[in-house]
Amino acid sequence: MSAVEMRRRIAAELLESGLRRGGEALVHSSLSSLGHVPGGAETVVEGLLEGLGDEGTLLLPALSYEHVNARQPQFDVRHTPSNIGTIAEYFRTRPGSRRSLHPTHSVCGVGLRAGELLGEHHLDCTPCGPHSPFRRLREMGGQVVFLGCGMRPNTSIHGVEELVEPPYLFGETVHFELVNANGQVIPMDCRCHGFRGWAQRYERAGGLLEGDGLKVGTVLQATVHILEAEAMWARGEEALKGDPLFFVERVET
Repeated sequence: MSAVEMRRRIAAELLESGLRRGGEALVHSSLSSLGHVPGGAETVVEGLLEGLGDEGTLLLPALSYEHVNARQPQFDVRHTPSNIGTIAEYFRTRPGSRRSLHPTHSVCGVGLRAGELLGEHHLDCTPCGPHSPFRRLREMGGQVVFLGCGMRPNTSIHGVEELVEPPYLFGETVHFELVNANGQVIPMDCRCHGFRGWAQRYERAGGLLEGDGLKVGTVLQATVHILEAEAMWARGEEALKGDPLFFVERVET
């Protein structure tokens, strides 16, 4: 199968699994889970874009907390790599991709509403605050897609946690320097996430949405989970208010 045929198959199987054409989708992904893909990450991204169509918007996280932290507090939106996988890193460097300005939890995007979703992330003082793409995806009624990686790497749940502020969430406040696309340096004080002694169990969000707000399908050799962002945020917040430890479990430190 050629890369073009594979791209079309990926798009078709995503739509069959519940991806909304013309919508906004934040995609977490694992390239290895899909099996052999001619063209690799590029083909997967092109398949996602084809599925969403010309009116859609594709987002992929470009988290950089392994490279930018209290010891190395400078983030350059043009050059700082992400640390969450092959597809996300390809998308970051792809011509036409935009990236939100945040030291640890940036997001890249392409499409009709990318500017609205990404443009004001630097105004937040937390990773997933009210100006973040994670929160704005909820407000737009978008979808969160897990392509072959399971539902545990659900960064959006950080945003839900920030609404409730469970006791494990925040660590130190760090003074960062952000370098924007024009080379301008912008200072930012960010309350970074903590989690010392706690493991994230964000796949539990799926159980809150079974039968309503969660669709499960297959793309190539991978299982895909598609969550409705608005429902996930609402039910996640309700679960956290009932049990502040709903999304974590204790681990040895």
